[in-house]
Amino acid sequence: MLGWANQFSILCFLDSNEYPSEYGRYECLLAVAGNDTPAATSLPALQALHDKHKDWLFGNIGYEYKNDLHPMLSSRHRRKLGIHKFHFFVPETVCYISKDHTTLTIETLYAQVADVYKAIMSTEVEVSAPMPQVEWTYTTGKDEYLKTVAALQEHIINGDCYEINYCTEGFVPEVNVAPMQIFTRLNQLSPAPFAAYYRLYDLHMTCASPERYLYKKGNHLITQPIKGTIGRDADSAKDNLLKEQLRNDIKERAENIMIVDLMRNDLARCSETNSVRVDELFGIYTFPQVHQMISTISSTLRSDMTFTDALRYSFPMGSMTGAPKIKVMQLIDKYEKSRRELYSGTVGYITPDGDFDFNVVIRSLFYNAATQFLSYHTGGAITADSVPEKEYDEMRLKAWALESVFK
Repeated sequence: MLGWANQFSILCFLDSNEYPSEYGRYECLLAVAGNDTPAATSLPALQALHDKHKDWLFGNIGYEYKNDLHPMLSSRHRRKLGIHKFHFFVPETVCYISKDHTTLTIETLYAQVADVYKAIMSTEVEVSAPMPQVEWTYTTGKDEYLKTVAALQEHIINGDCYEINYCTEGFVPEVNVAPMQIFTRLNQLSPAPFAAYYRLYDLHMTCASPERYLYKKGNHLITQPIKGTIGRDADSAKDNLLKEQLRNDIKERAENIMIVDLMRNDLARCSETNSVRVDELFGIYTFPQVHQMISTISSTLRSDMTFTDALRYSFPMGSMTGAPKIKVMQLIDKYEKSRRELYSGTVGYITPDGDFDFNVVIRSLFYNAATQFLSYHTGGAITADSVPEKEYDEMRLKAWALESVFK
C-alpha cells in the first residue's frame, strides 16, 4: 500500500504496528491525494470543509498554530523546513486494514476499486539501499543544555511556571535521502502505536510516536498524555525493575500529574459539566527502547460544541508545553534555539461522521526534499526536582533512537 502511495504528492499513512488498544480503529490507514484536492488551512476552514463534504479529512496541525489560537504568542525563529502549520486535505482514495487483520477496505471516487487493489498488489517493493552516512549538528551543546535547564528551574522557583517542556534540535544542512526508506527503517527499529508517514509535496515526516493527543468517538473524548520515561534493559529481570523504578519515581509521577491536571482543565472547556474523568493514572507501557508513564483522561463533548472546538481548546497538547500553558510557551520561544514547526504538533484523520484520532508528533525525522534539509527535535519536561544531567541523558536517549536509523 505504502509503495503504491509513493506516486502521490500528498499522502498520510498511519500505522498502529499491532499495538493493543481499546480505542484504535484500524491496523493501518492510508490516504492519498493529488495537487488540486480541497484543503483547509485553519480550524474554521476545517469545520467548513467537513460540513461541506462530509468526507474523510487527513492532515496536520503544527506547533506554531499556537500563534493563531493565542494572539499574545509569537515565534522568533525562522522556518527551516517550511512545513505548513495547518493543512488538511480531502483524499482521493482511502485504504485501511481492520484491527483483526482480516479485511482491506478501499474507498475511492476517482477510480474503480478493483483497479486500485490491482495496482497496490502489483507494486514492486523496493529492496532497501544502504542508508547514507550523516553528520549531525546540534543547536545546543551539553554545557548550554545544562545551563538552560538551570535557568528554567529558576523560573519555576520564582513562580513563573511549575513544569516546562524543553527541546533541542539535531539537523543535517544538506543530505540526499529517501524519506520512505527512512520511515521503513524507523518503523522497524521503533514500532509505535501512532507511527506515521506524512508527505505534503516536498515536505516529509517519518514518525514513531507512542503518544495519542486526542481521540473522539461520538461525543466521547480521550486524551493520553505521556510524562515519565526510562530506558530498557535486555535482561528481563532488570527490565522489570526499571519499570517499577519508573512507576514509583516521585519526580516522574509529579510531572505526569501536573499534565493530567492541565489536560483535565483543557477538556473541561469544551465538555459537559462533571464529565471529565481520569480513567487511568500512572499507567506503565513498554516500547522498544523505553518504558513510558501514560495517563488516560476522558470527557463528554458538550452538545453546543463542534469537533474543532475540542481541538481548539486543547492544542497544543500539554505534554509538549508544560503549565501554565501560555507562560511556558513564551519561555519555550525564549530559550529554545529553533522553531519546532510540525514537531510537538499533530497528524491524524477525521472520519465522515466527525470522529477523529490524532497523535503527538514526537520521535520523528523531518525532511525537505527540495532543500535536502534533515532534522529532528527531542526533549523532556523540566520541573523543580529535575537533575540537569539526567534530563540531558533522557534527551540523548530519545535522540539516539532517531540517529540509529542511519547506523
